[in-house]
Amino acid sequence: MTAIPLEHILILASILFLIGFVGVIVRKNALFILMSLEVMLNATGVAFIGAGSVWQQADGQVMFMLILTLAAAEVAVGLALLIRMKHQYRSLDIDVLSDLKGQ
Repeated sequence: MTAIPLEHILILASILFLIGFVGVIVRKNALFILMSLEVMLNATGVAFIGAGSVWQQADGQVMFMLILTLAAAEVAVGLALLIRMKHQYRSLDIDVLSDLKGQ
């Protein structure tokens, strides 16, 4: 079996991270922003797994497990906030939260 070069893995991780970053910056819907953050976390996980595979170390897999637990916590808290935001403001638009200023 041939090994994938580290450069290809890092390019893939960079592209995924860039897609997630653009999604966070451009989108106004809070649900899409959370999904873009998940893509960014997965991109860092790909980079860790790829580097650990190339260097034949288990550290990349351990870091990926930590990233997965962070993503699970983010989803739990984020979805609770989204449900509360939808209930209170009847919208998931981030700009609606600017109504909180000055009250």
